[in-house]
Amino acid sequence: MTIEEIEEMWKKDSVIDPDNLHEESLKIPQLHSKYHNIHNMITLLRERARETYSTVYLERHNYYTGKAPAEVYVENPFPYKVRDKDALQRHIDADERLNKLDMKIRYYNVMLKFLEDIIKTIHNRGFQIKNSIDFMKFTAGYN
Repeated sequence: MTIEEIEEMWKKDSVIDPDNLHEESLKIPQLHSKYHNIHNMITLLRERARETYSTVYLERHNYYTGKAPAEVYVENPFPYKVRDKDALQRHIDADERLNKLDMKIRYYNVMLKFLEDIIKTIHNRGFQIKNSIDFMKFTAGYN
């Protein structure tokens, strides 16, 4: 699932029909469940990506320090061992595999932040509906 798909779903789900406020009120638990399930799924995907990042980080650390198995260097040669901590960190920071995984984790974090905002809005939806009803009463002349 992508953030664009979530945005499209939310664009449809966020609309409150002022003529059917009672139905909109009944949809709140369904919307909460829907977006909470998506939030849980993305959280698990992020945690899996973090686990993968840790594994790949260790592999790349061993690779750059010359401690990886010999077959790794046959497949992907690296001409020297990095002994300086700063140089090692520069190599790790520039590593393409680690950067892809880091970007994936950041993407999941953006998705989770967006989902948390959606869930907060859903929590407030009952108040929004109540305020709409109160305003309709006010404009109709009820106290």
